[in-house]
Amino acid sequence: MNDNGNVPNISGRQMRLVIVGHVDHGKSTLVGRLLSDTGSLPEGKLDFIKEICERQGKAFEFAFLLDALEEEQDQGITIDTSQIFFKTQKRHYVIIDAPGHKEFLKNMVTGAADAESALLLIDAYEGVQEQSRRHGYILKLLGLTQVAVVVNKMDLVGYDPEVFFKIKSEYTAFLDSIGVTADDFIPVSAKLGVNIAKRENEMPWYKGPTVLEMLDRFEEKAPPSHLPFRFPVQDVYKFDARRIIAGRVESGRLKVGDHLTFSPSNKKGVVKSIEAWSVPKQPTEAHASQSIGFTLDEQIFVERGDIASLVEELPIVSTTFDVNLFWMGKRHLEKGRTYTLKLTTQEVPCEVVQFKKVINASTLETLLDQDFLAKNDVAELTLKTRKPVGFDLFGSIATTGRFVLVDEYDVCGGGIITTYAPANIEDKLRDEVRYRNFNWVQSGIKSEERAYRNGHRAVFLLISGASGVGKADLAQHLEEKLFKLNFQSYLLDRRNVRLGVSYDIIEGDPEFFDGETVRRFGEVSKLFLDAGHVVISTSNSFNKDQDADIRLLAQPHPVVDILISDDPNSTGKADIALSLEEAKNQVEAANKIYHYLKDQKILTGHNYSI
Repeated sequence: MNDNGNVPNISGRQMRLVIVGHVDHGKSTLVGRLLSDTGSLPEGKLDFIKEICERQGKAFEFAFLLDALEEEQDQGITIDTSQIFFKTQKRHYVIIDAPGHKEFLKNMVTGAADAESALLLIDAYEGVQEQSRRHGYILKLLGLTQVAVVVNKMDLVGYDPEVFFKIKSEYTAFLDSIGVTADDFIPVSAKLGVNIAKRENEMPWYKGPTVLEMLDRFEEKAPPSHLPFRFPVQDVYKFDARRIIAGRVESGRLKVGDHLTFSPSNKKGVVKSIEAWSVPKQPTEAHASQSIGFTLDEQIFVERGDIASLVEELPIVSTTFDVNLFWMGKRHLEKGRTYTLKLTTQEVPCEVVQFKKVINASTLETLLDQDFLAKNDVAELTLKTRKPVGFDLFGSIATTGRFVLVDEYDVCGGGIITTYAPANIEDKLRDEVRYRNFNWVQSGIKSEERAYRNGHRAVFLLISGASGVGKADLAQHLEEKLFKLNFQSYLLDRRNVRLGVSYDIIEGDPEFFDGETVRRFGEVSKLFLDAGHVVISTSNSFNKDQDADIRLLAQPHPVVDILISDDPNSTGKADIALSLEEAKNQVEAANKIYHYLKDQKILTGHNYSI
């Protein structure tokens, strides 16, 4: 197959490769050699370049192949040199940035060029250079773990093994210091084709793989479909009566009927259909790496920049977070200036809050008490955006955990989010629930097994209404009714939690007092729900935010609102509305609740004889 100069084969799986190294260490020559030795050049291109060199009286070099392709691109003839294709017997490869391509770092950090493997070149004659170390640090920063070091121009040092092993020892020590392990070091002469596609006789002391053999040993990175669903909204299109939300599934899976939350707006919707282009039949599912659209069961205002996720797998939403950042701007990065943060499809003004650690990327020297970042240096710092953004930590989901910084109109820096500080109480609570759920020690008994034994699913019944409307009496009667029917019911009174679990909370700061008592109440109810109980409680003091907190803490178990009121304006949103007159008749009121729970298949009946 000859991809370069023709339409690339994108139907099959391609490993995405990046080649980095100090200027003049031979990247272009290596790429030219790879294209030539794998038969990936346009037909006649090699002979054509050799003929030109002969006419001009200069020696042919493989780097000229890349120059020729670049010239054709400039003339609008063939390809984009930011992506060059070749293949081996095992698979197809795409070099996602040709050497010297100006967009390299920008593409790397934005994910436009999500590399799976890297070749890092070092000139055997010049040895390890400052840029060699800097590129190693960038690969570390971007989380690339499949890296081979190619020691090029071994012909210039007489294929001396001492030179090779000295470089290997020196650079291995550097990589060790930043926590990177190279898969191998390969001595080559890209110019002469030694150890690129095949071994020659110049280095009998080297028993390792050739460059192509090394590439074939790298493992292909599977699309992150196993991770939480993330879908940065790129645009919303209106077709017919449909509003199609378009974008790319960065991770996870989506299917019709899924309940979604859009962050940071917190709007919610249910997937009605999944839309794909040029397919005979519309799919009902989508997975990571697919570009799709979808519609919702009701029209809500969603815009570019929102991140769609499943309601039980929310991203972080905050304005303040810690990052590792690489700076390449002409002007220093400094406090007091406003930059634009671009994270997936979000664009938000931001500024530096604190420089925690500034590092010289080539020497790894910490620059003490420095409150600015110079070109080509890296830093650990805190960023603050002017409005909340949705993201993940880079270690959790890479594509929604990296960003670039724009200074005026230029991309001047890129980095990854390492930690964050919650922006408000809701952020903090969501973070706690996320941490709790991820680290929850699961019982060996599944919730379905408990439901089968108990004859019901776990549920939180929250009876609310004004003081004196009979909430407590109804709650007690309901608990007894369900208990006598052999259901696992428990009346969790908020006052009991206050007297016990929350006894140590001092009524000083009202905001803290209310928030913490609600949090502890929610966590206690969560334990009963995890045990499979029907938890019943009453309230005339939970406000709207506290009610939302209770629901968040109870996830994934349902919360059923039972409101006692004669106000038609307030009963509309309740799951079960009882008038004051209805609530007085506890038997009938409990029956109404009982039948609702049966209709919702929460009370399923006993299939198990105790």
